[in-house]
Amino acid sequence: MLSVLIGLVVAIGAVVQGVVGFGMALIATPLLALLDRALVPVPLLLLSSVHSVLTLGREHRQADWPGVGWATLGRAAGTVLGVYAVTQLSTNGLSIVVALSVLLCLGLSLLFWRPRPGAPSLVIAGAAGGATGTAAGIGGPPVALLYQHADGAKLRATMGAYFVIGSILSIVGLAIAGAVTTEAMQAAAVLLPFMLAGFLLSGPVRRVLDAGWIRPTVLAVSGVSAVALLVKALI
Repeated sequence: MLSVLIGLVVAIGAVVQGVVGFGMALIATPLLALLDRALVPVPLLLLSSVHSVLTLGREHRQADWPGVGWATLGRAAGTVLGVYAVTQLSTNGLSIVVALSVLLCLGLSLLFWRPRPGAPSLVIAGAAGGATGTAAGIGGPPVALLYQHADGAKLRATMGAYFVIGSILSIVGLAIAGAVTTEAMQAAAVLLPFMLAGFLLSGPVRRVLDAGWIRPTVLAVSGVSAVALLVKALI
């Protein structure tokens, strides 16, 4: 029964990420940490990597590849900090800082700020996402906020490309640190069918949100993600 519940959590997260471009970790990380702490962050990161490859394959023509490059440059630096946090430090302080930063950007976006995905902002957002994506499994909101005014296909494809490259960096870093174990890979393999089912279900759902609902959804998912990260760190 517990395995089915965990699988449903992963499937729902896969639907959200397939529709918005990110959010699988948002849905799954807090719940999986409660149900089975061994599933976070490595098995979930492995599943997210496969999901990102599928997303990119579905809409790769729409990706903002220069933007992906700048965000990945930042993510490389952030990954080092995330690995250090996993192996040497408590991740709570890092998670709190990033969560509050996302909430600040979210508030500014709702008031007057119209973010543009330029090189400096993408490097900074990529670094923040790399750090928390590696340490806590939630790394999408900083970059996604910069693309909140893009159309759905561009947002999903760009986030997919960013996650593919960024996840590889995170996995390599965690592997060097000894965190990628045989048990973690086996756990990811067991949950893979649930993730694939969620990805397939996201196909028809994304067409609905593409009709003018992408920005509100990005802001909502980013806000919930930041709150979840903050609560997780405080608890």
